[in-house]
Parts: sequence; structure tokens; C-alpha cells
Amino acid sequence: MLLEGEKFEPLGSGIEVIVSKRHIFWTDTILLANFAKPKKSDLACDLGCGCGTIPLIWCRESATTPENILGVEIQQEAYDMACRSVEHNKLKDKINIINADLRNLNRITPFGIYNLVVCNPPYKAEGTGIVNPDSSLKAARHESECTIDDITACASKLLQFGGRFCICQRPERLPDITEAMRKYNIEPKRLRFVQLNTKKTPKLLLIEGRRGGNKGGLKLEPTLLLEDDFGNCSQEMLEIYGSFAHGHQK
Repeated sequence: MLLEGEKFEPLGSGIEVIVSKRHIFWTDTILLANFAKPKKSDLACDLGCGCGTIPLIWCRESATTPENILGVEIQQEAYDMACRSVEHNKLKDKINIINADLRNLNRITPFGIYNLVVCNPPYKAEGTGIVNPDSSLKAARHESECTIDDITACASKLLQFGGRFCICQRPERLPDITEAMRKYNIEPKRLRFVQLNTKKTPKLLLIEGRRGGNKGGLKLEPTLLLEDDFGNCSQEMLEIYGSFAHGHQK
């Protein structure tokens, strides 16, 4: 099941994901999975699912396990890891991973049927910041394979009317996200900033839009603090980590 350089990372409730140095998940992945929280009746899709962490997190608890989850991943290595993770956790009846470019899904999956689409995209626009020479790490950090515009256009096609599109990004990319959402008929409805503690500025944002939603009505939620005033994991973060934290205490 495991290849050289890989290991199982516990996500809690007995669920494990295969990770490596090239394909791993971070706190933002867990935050997005929690922010999006699907319903049991949902058809959900994770664009750029990497090693499959978000679909697996959703399957930890029955209350957040959608009817079915599609994971889309363009990198062959990450796709293979995600497939093996799904098999390892015996979730092939719930999660389907495909190796595809999200810009060309018209012949692969039906459009207009999904209740929820999520994406943890590259944070850096092409041509900005230091580019990693490793192609996998470059794709994870820079918009070399797809842009916010590409992702939002795809989400709009996949979603049914009223369906939710959830994405995380750096705060400085907020104008790009809202512009892309409205361009593709997705109206921003929820926004939450994430910061390390009360002394730091936000380092991440979580935003949800509704396909075909009425203009306006954006709800700004309380800032999520990762740490309390004493430098410990905040109570809310402990609740978000849930059984994931317990899995790392074994």
C-alpha cells in the first residue's frame, strides 16, 4: 500500500491519509474542510484534492459524510496516493478520485449536479514570489496549472442553482476571488479571516459563495484565532481538529 517515502497520517476516527514530502496537507486544509461542512444528502466535489485529505476528513463522522464525493487531481502521483488512501479506508463507495484537469471536465462528470464544491488552491499568482523548482511543489503554491478564474469557472459549471463554493486563500487575493465569483454567477455570502493570535494580522481567509445567489448579503464571521493569549491551541481550533488531534496523541 505504501511506496518509498510515504507514510500514513491519522486524521481521526480511524481514518488515515497517505502523505509524502511532496504531497502533504496543512492546517488550511483542515480549516477548509470544517468551514465547508457538507450535508449527508450532498454531492460534493474537491477540486485539486491532492492526496485526498478533505474527502477523507468529511468521512470521519457520519454527520458530515456526503452522499458522494468527487476528488479531481491533475498530478498523477497525488492522484495515485489519494486512490490508495480511499482503498485503505474502504471508502470506494463514497469517494471517487479522478486524474483530470479541472479546466476540462465536460466529458468526465455531469455539470450542474453538485451541492458543494471546494478548493484549496495555489496561493501565489504566476510570476510572483519564489518559484520552487520541484514541479509538484510549484503547482501547489503557484498558479502554474490553474488560476482562481479557472477554478471559479469550473465550480460554477459543476454546481446546481444555490450550490455552495468554498475556497481558502491569502487575504491579499480577496479582490481576485470576489471578482471571479461574480463573473461566474457565484455570489459571496460568508467570509471568515484566520489569524495566529490577537497580535497578528490575518494570514488566511475562508469564503463561501452561492451559485445564482442574490447580490449582497455577505456575512463577515468572527475571526478564527489559532492560538489563545498564552500561545496554546485555541479552544475553537481544538474543536475543529476534533478526533484528528486525538489521533496524534496516540
